Formats: sequence, structure tokens, C-alpha cells
Amino acid sequence: MSVKHEEQFEPTPYVVAIITYIGYVMLAVFGHMRDFLRNHGFEKNLIATEPARTKDFVPLYQNFESFYTRNLYRRIRDCWNRPIRTCPGAEFELIDRKSPDHGWSFEYPGTHTRAINFGSYNYLGFAETDGPCADAAAAATETFGCGVGSPRAEAGNLDLHTRLEATVAEFVGAEDAIIFPMGFATNALNMPALIGKGCCVLSDELNHSSLVLGARLTGAKIKVFRHNDIADVEAKLRDAIVYGQDRTRRPFKKILIVVEGVYSMEGSVTRLPELIALKKKYKAYLYLDEAHSIGAMGPHGRGVVDYFGCDPRDVDVLMGTFTKSFGGAGGYIAGSQHLVALLRQRSHSGLYGASLPAPVAAQVVTAFQMLMGRAGPPGEGARRLKQLEVNTQYFRASLHRLGVIVYGHRTSPVVPVMIFMPGKIAAFGRETLKRGLGTVVVGYPATPIIESRARFCLSAAHSLDIIDRSVQIIDEVTSLLLMKYSRRPPPAWTAGITREWAEAQLKLVDQQRRPHGAANGGPVPRRPVECRGDPPDKVADENDAAVKDNLAAVAAAS
Repeated sequence: MSVKHEEQFEPTPYVVAIITYIGYVMLAVFGHMRDFLRNHGFEKNLIATEPARTKDFVPLYQNFESFYTRNLYRRIRDCWNRPIRTCPGAEFELIDRKSPDHGWSFEYPGTHTRAINFGSYNYLGFAETDGPCADAAAAATETFGCGVGSPRAEAGNLDLHTRLEATVAEFVGAEDAIIFPMGFATNALNMPALIGKGCCVLSDELNHSSLVLGARLTGAKIKVFRHNDIADVEAKLRDAIVYGQDRTRRPFKKILIVVEGVYSMEGSVTRLPELIALKKKYKAYLYLDEAHSIGAMGPHGRGVVDYFGCDPRDVDVLMGTFTKSFGGAGGYIAGSQHLVALLRQRSHSGLYGASLPAPVAAQVVTAFQMLMGRAGPPGEGARRLKQLEVNTQYFRASLHRLGVIVYGHRTSPVVPVMIFMPGKIAAFGRETLKRGLGTVVVGYPATPIIESRARFCLSAAHSLDIIDRSVQIIDEVTSLLLMKYSRRPPPAWTAGITREWAEAQLKLVDQQRRPHGAANGGPVPRRPVECRGDPPDKVADENDAAVKDNLAAVAAAS
């Protein structure tokens, strides 16, 4: 296995799987017993019973959904939706709450708990209250206010939006880009503008719900392939081409392969070079969701395209969000000028959604400029990228040495640690928080029923001391809960990943910082791309002129 594709997915031990199933069976049995007692008046707490005035109404939930919520999620819901009172940086403060009735309601005593933050998607550490990004957001607020109050198609198109689109296009190496006020809607409401009935969508089985919803809204035929299984993708592609549409057997108008760069629950990385080869071979289109990889992967932070050294032009639709790596909100789609022009005309999110607030746009523009070396302290963008890379490998190697089962790619900043059993979901979340570590625990239905897990999100804001302290807490809690399930030795690559290695890597970055104004690896080359009806030399000249205009606008803004 090449380093680029080095991933770990140790299967669930048989004994653990059996005990996990038994645990869910016991929960179901006791849940039905509680429902029986509640329905016959023996249960004192009647919050879960339906009021007499609504008994003739159509039920809002199916039986199983409400049963699961009442008898499992409700008991441990203190592990989710935790309110915070500070900026979600490397550390944050959570508002304490207590439940007098086992999760039906909460009381707030007025105290708070400070904890290390491994739950936020703050990959590059731009969730901060001071610095160039915060200053830019404050200046934009003074100029434009907090909200725009209109879609861009009407009176909500700010020059900041145009500047952000030009910056995104340059950063990812695309001809053009369009931005949207919500990351989820960027997928769900734009896919129907690209394909429809008579088309085919090939979707990874672990794709995000926004991609699943977007595919369903298109009305196209959906074929799901096994996660990161290139052979299965090719088999599905061949079937789609050979057999065509159901009943009529007419050829599909379009075939769209939909994948994510980094999968947010698995920590795995898509096999992009093989997918590009397949889409070229079978004349399909490729939709790449880089929500968790843009800014977090690649030597220049340009996502998995940068990580694998691929040509951005080989990906038809480049999607990403500003929520994770850039400390903002919203999303973008980048690609050819024809693609972006089509979305400006047909996108429901772009036409009907309110514009991205000016402070958020300014925050994101400045974050991109820092990654390109045009804003902030000299070399700060490169430092953050290297800090995240070092933190990720150091944290993953430390967890492997503990003996827990860790999923995902060695360079993925999303680090799942397997819990498996339902009773340990809440126990892990509570015990880590009690020791000053805040993280996210995830279970069914967000994961398969026997694959509950804790998910740690690394950040460039984390210091090595914070990581060491977190690993110590995880060691204590996993020992307490008997969670060291791994039966495999640590991967070979972990042998050289030590505290000394991490310190040496970060020291090297500090020594290599460039003077202010030097780009972090240089701007993305805007390769001339032939467009229909235009000669190549004309397109190249227009691209060069566009780059100069973009750079002038960015320089004027900074």
C-alpha cells in the first residue's frame, strides 16, 4: 500500500460485536418494559406520553424512531448539543447543565467547565477572536453591517463576494467559482441544477447526508458503491453504460461520480487518481466534496487534489466549505466558467438564499490570503499547515501505541477511535469531559449499529503539550472502560513519529519562514483551458488578465 493510501480499518472483534448486539437487545427489552409501565400509568414521568388533546392527530414520528429517542438517545443526550460560552479554539468553556429527570429536561446551575476542544472543525485554527481574520471581519462589520438582507440576484451582491469568488478560484486552480451562504445547501441544492431525470449518480456509501439528499432531489438513478472500492466503481460504471436507463434501456444522459475528499466519520481519503482515470476512461463526470479536506490536506492546503498532485481541471465539480478550515460559514463550487455560469442561472441556493454576511466573507478572504502568504505574519499560513500535519500524525501515532482501534488515513485530521458498545458512548464522553477533554461521540444511526465511535478533530491551534495531555486522558479513560480492543501492532510508520520528531518538524518550519509578501508555495498557476468557440490563445490571454485583476483587487482590499 502506498503512503498516499495508507489507511487503517481494523474490523470489529467478534466478541465485542456479540456483546454490542446483546447490549442493544437489552436496551430494547427494558425500553418496551418502560413503555408498558408508562402506558398503564405506573410511570411517574409522563413527558413521553401523548397528551389527550392530540391523540387523534397523525403521528409525527414512526414507532421505532420515537422508541429509540425515548429509550436510548434521551438517556445519554447530555453528551450532545453542549452549549459553549467562548470561542471554540484550542480550548473552550462549556456551560454546565444537569438533568433532574434522566435527560428529559436540563437545569443550568450557572457554572462552566474549561476543556480542550477536539470537537470543532477548526483545522487551521482560524476560530479566534484576534488576528488578521478577526480584524478583517470587524472592519467589514463597520462598513457593511452584520447581514445583507437580500439574495445576490437582487440587492445582496457585495464586492466582497466577488473578491472571495476570485480568491477561491485562484486558490483551487479553477477558472471560476461561486459561493453560497450554507455548506449543506451547497451540495443539496446545487446537484439538481447539474443533473436530472435520465442521468445516473454513482455515490460512495459513506457520502455525507447533504450529498445523499442532493442526489435524491435530482430524480436521477442512484447507484451506491462500496466505500473507496475502485473495482466496484468501475463495475457500476460499466453496468450503467451497458444497460442504460431502467425499462427503456436508453443511454444515460450523464453519469456523475460523487465522492468526498476526507470522509468525516471514517477519517479516510478518497482514491482520487484512480477515480480521475476511471472518469476519463468511461467519459463520466466527477463531483468532489472537499468540505473536510480543503485547507486541511496537501502541501499548500488545497485539498486532496493538491495532496495527490492532480490537475484541478480533471475534477469537473470542486466543492468545499468555509466552515471547517477557514473559521467562517458557507460553501463554494469551483470549476469551468461554463459550470459556474450555469449555477448562477439555476442554483436554488444562489438565487433564493440570502447572501453570505460581509464579516464572514472578509474572514474567509483573509484566511485564504494568509494561506497564500499575502496577509498576516510572514509564513503564518505555512506554519499552520505544517502544525496541522504534524499534530495529526503525532496524535494518530500516539493513539495507535495505546492499543485502541483508530480508523482512517494517517494524514487525515479526522481521527475516529472505536467505542462499539452503546453503554460506553456516554461513559466515554462524560469521563473525558470530567478530565478536561471535550470531544464528540457518535453512535447509531449516524454509524453502523456496531461501530459507535469517538471522533477527534485536530487543529493547528493545538500545541504538542495539549496533544500529550489529551492522549494521557484518553489512555486513562480507555483503560477504565476496557476500550483497548486492537489486536494489531502499531503501523510501521508510527515508529519514527515521536515528540522529538514533531518538535524538529515544527522548528524546521520556523526556520524556513519567508519574508512578508512571499506566497505560501506561490499562487496556483491558472492553466489556459480551451473553451467552446474561443481559440486557446484568446482564452490564455483572458485568464492572465483575470489573474491580474484578481490580484489587484486582493491587494487593494488588504
